[in-house]
Amino acid sequence: MKKNICIGTRGSQLALWQANFIKSEIERLFPDLIVELKIIKTTGDMITDRPLAMVGGKGLFVKEIETALLNNDIDIAVHSMKDMPGELPCGLIIGAIPERENPFDVLISKDNSLLADYKKGAKIGTSSLRRASQIKHIRPDVEIESIRGNLDTRIKKLKAGDYDAIVLAAAGLCRLGQDSAITEYLDETIMIPAVGQGALCIETRDNDDDIAAIMKKLDHRDTRICVTGERAFLKQIEGSCHIPVACFGKIKGHDVLLTAVVASEDGKELIKEHFLSPINKVEPSGQALAVKVLEKGGKKILEQLNANDR
Repeated sequence: MKKNICIGTRGSQLALWQANFIKSEIERLFPDLIVELKIIKTTGDMITDRPLAMVGGKGLFVKEIETALLNNDIDIAVHSMKDMPGELPCGLIIGAIPERENPFDVLISKDNSLLADYKKGAKIGTSSLRRASQIKHIRPDVEIESIRGNLDTRIKKLKAGDYDAIVLAAAGLCRLGQDSAITEYLDETIMIPAVGQGALCIETRDNDDDIAAIMKKLDHRDTRICVTGERAFLKQIEGSCHIPVACFGKIKGHDVLLTAVVASEDGKELIKEHFLSPINKVEPSGQALAVKVLEKGGKKILEQLNANDR
């Protein structure tokens, strides 16, 4: 087995927390290994003045790190699973998916108001079309404003009065010890989270047997099952950050309940469907759920979104 392992990561506060968490887990499980981090700047990190949906969506936070992995400059890459495209480059695999943090979105409000409490015209900040479309569906009377920046930057903008509330992923706040700022958890009955939200992706080369032995110790069965179903949906529907699609899996006994949504950008049209899948058939079930959503009206919504992008 290798004696030194290099982890590739972005340099944001949250990305470094995630990479250091995996570093500490590897060191705990394999005390003879020396683990170091290598910070890699991605395209997504360099674009701060525009919504990501306008410049390519998924892949913006992983491409340069994947290149380093393929070039053997690093041994593993640690990503947020929700940043991962449906297709991985040839030669790379998802080596491990550790246990998921809280997968839901949350509202942080300036005055502790809940989403349902805001008056007409309230400004809600989010950089996600998925979040925006679902908010518009249940609160078409509020104003959705784009917001970029790291966690601290977004919270500062909220406190400065630029927004009445902002919507973020619970996982980042929990991991950075800032969950006390959360006003309201938006569970799947209110807002379906992004595919893989709350989970980490440890990406590896498919031919690295030494790393594969380490990955087996880090993989969490239930999380991998749910995320596999969610990603199968994403791949089948050809979803990305620039279209409002979402899928969430939850273990229910010996089955997995998959819930998915496709919505128009203005939130007026929203297709929400469920699929109860046996655990050992979660991948074809995710694909079947995508077909179901498309047949129920999702295809028409996506065709309109694609037409608007031209």
